[in-house]
Amino acid sequence: MTDEFLDELGPVDYVVVEFPAGATNFTGEMAKELLALVDSGTVRVIDALILTKNEDGTVDASELSDVGELGELQALEAQLAELLAADDVEHLAAAMKPGSTAGVLIWENLWAAPFAAAARRSGGQLIANGRIPIQAIIASIEADEAATTEGD
Repeated sequence: MTDEFLDELGPVDYVVVEFPAGATNFTGEMAKELLALVDSGTVRVIDALILTKNEDGTVDASELSDVGELGELQALEAQLAELLAADDVEHLAAAMKPGSTAGVLIWENLWAAPFAAAARRSGGQLIANGRIPIQAIIASIEADEAATTEGD
């Protein structure tokens, strides 16, 4: 990655999607939706791995280039960097159940890149980020609605 690329880099997120043994499907609807996000310029996929957690707890990691048939995901494979170290893989696989397979996706949020780059050029730095679980948002809205109803 060049210095220019790093200067313009937007926030980077990851997700781990686990499938039970025998139910792995990375090339179906999920692949279609991911490619739509890439094609629209919303995200740029930086890395993708397939993790398999064996019954004894050991983890095998494969880059997309090591996987046979990728279907529509083949278009992404050539653009990927290999960012994750062995410690990262172990950390990501910790929540997996033995016998399962998971896909790890790391992406740049292109929609936020101009703001992130401007913040860095202004001397700022991102010091924290996070996600609010949808269940917490729903609970908050329901609590507000209940409080409004009780106050009537």
